[in-house]
Amino acid sequence: MSVTGAIAEEGARGAPTGPWWWTRRRSLVLDAVLALASAVECLLEGVSFSHDVGIPPVVGGLLGVPAGASLLLRRRWPVAVVLVSIATTPAEMGFLLGIVGLYTLAASDVPRRITVVLSAASLAGTLVVALARFHQDTAEDGYHPGLWAMIIFSVVMALGLTAPPVLLGLYVGARRRLVESLRERADGLERELSLLADRAEERAVWARNEERTRIAREMHDVVAHRVSLMVVHAAALQAVALKDPEKASKNAGLVGDMGRQALTELREMLGVLRTAPDGAAAPQPVAAQSERLAAVAAVASARVRVAAGGPAPDAGDGGPALDGLEDLVGQSRAAGMTVELDTQGEERSYAPDVEQTAYRVVQEALTNVHKHAPGAKTVVRLAHRDAEVALQVENGPPDGGADAGPRLPSGGNGLVGMEERVKALGGVFVSGPTDAGGFRVSAVIPDRR
Repeated sequence: MSVTGAIAEEGARGAPTGPWWWTRRRSLVLDAVLALASAVECLLEGVSFSHDVGIPPVVGGLLGVPAGASLLLRRRWPVAVVLVSIATTPAEMGFLLGIVGLYTLAASDVPRRITVVLSAASLAGTLVVALARFHQDTAEDGYHPGLWAMIIFSVVMALGLTAPPVLLGLYVGARRRLVESLRERADGLERELSLLADRAEERAVWARNEERTRIAREMHDVVAHRVSLMVVHAAALQAVALKDPEKASKNAGLVGDMGRQALTELREMLGVLRTAPDGAAAPQPVAAQSERLAAVAAVASARVRVAAGGPAPDAGDGGPALDGLEDLVGQSRAAGMTVELDTQGEERSYAPDVEQTAYRVVQEALTNVHKHAPGAKTVVRLAHRDAEVALQVENGPPDGGADAGPRLPSGGNGLVGMEERVKALGGVFVSGPTDAGGFRVSAVIPDRR
C-alpha cells in the first residue's frame, strides 16, 4: 500500500461514524457496557450503604444507579464524571466509576491543572474514607495496629486506586496526541509533495518550451542567412548566365557551397533533436524527457554555434564572435549588396554570449536587408564602449532595379528573435523605419564581464 493510500485509509478510520459524540460505534458499545457494570456496582454498594446508615435500601439503590450510569458521559464530560465519583466516595460506592473517570480525564484534552486538582481531590477523598473504614473495622474486631500502620495502609490503598489510572491516562493521551501530530505532518508533507510535483511539471513544460524557442531561434539565424544568400546568388546567376559565363560559373559554385553547408547544418541539428545522446529514439517518461531535453539542448547549442554563417569560431568561446563580422559583411558584398562596416573605439573581447548575440544581430539584420531591401546601401556600425558594446545596422530604401528578382519569404520572427537575445543579456533593442525610407536596427549589450 502506498503512503497516500495508507494516510487516506487512516483518515477514513478516524472519521466520525457513531452517534452523538462517539467517533466509532464500538466506542459507544464499550461505554455502554462500562456504564452498565458501574450502575450495577453502585446499586449493590448503595444498598449496602443504606443498611449501614439506616435508610431504606431503595433510596440507596436509586442514588447508586444514576451515579454509576454517568460513566456513559465520560468522553463528552470527563470532569463531571470525576466529580460524581468524588461525591460518591463517602458512600464507598463507584470504584469502577472513579478508576475509569480518572483515566478518561487524564487522557483527554482537559487542562493539566484541572486534572491535577481533581486527581488530588479523589486521592484525598479515598484516603480519608479508607482511613475511617480501616479504623472502624479494626475497632469492631478489637485489633489496634497503631496510627502509623493505619496511615500507611490507607495511603497505599488510595494511591493504588488513583495513581495507576491517572498515569495510564496521561500516557495514552500523550501517545494519541503524538499520533495525531504525526498524521497532520504526514498530510502536510503529502500536500507539499503534491504541490512540488505540480510545480516541477510546470517547470518542465516551461523548460521544454524555452528550449524549443531557443533552438528554433538558432536554426532561423543559421539556416535562414545562408538560404537568403543562396537565393540572392541564384538571382544574380540567372541575370549573368548568358552575358558573363565565368561570373555565372563562380556564382553557381557559391550557390552549391552554401546549399551544401545549409543542408549539412540542418541535418546535424535535426539529427540532434531526433536522437537521444545515447542513441535511443524510443519515447520516454516526462522526467526522462526533461533530462534528455537538457542534454539535447546542450549538444544542439554547441553544434548550432559551430554552424555559424561566418568563419569557424575559436574553440575557446564556442560560438561566432565579433572578429567574424568582416567575413560576414564580405559574404553580403559577394552577393551584390553594398555594405560598409564602421568600427569605433578600441577593439577588445567580451563574454562569449555577448559576442555571439552581437554577431547574430548583425547577421539577422543583413538577412532582412537581403529579403526586404535588395540593392539598398547598408551601413554596419560597431562601437566599443567602457561597459557595453553598441550595434547599428541601417539600410537605405531598396534599389528599384535590384528589386526585379524573386522576393525572399519571411516568417516574421527575425526581429523578435533579436530582441529576445538582447534583452536576455540585459540589453536594449530598438528597430524601426527611418525617415529616408530605410530601416534601422540598434542594440546596446552590456559587457557581462
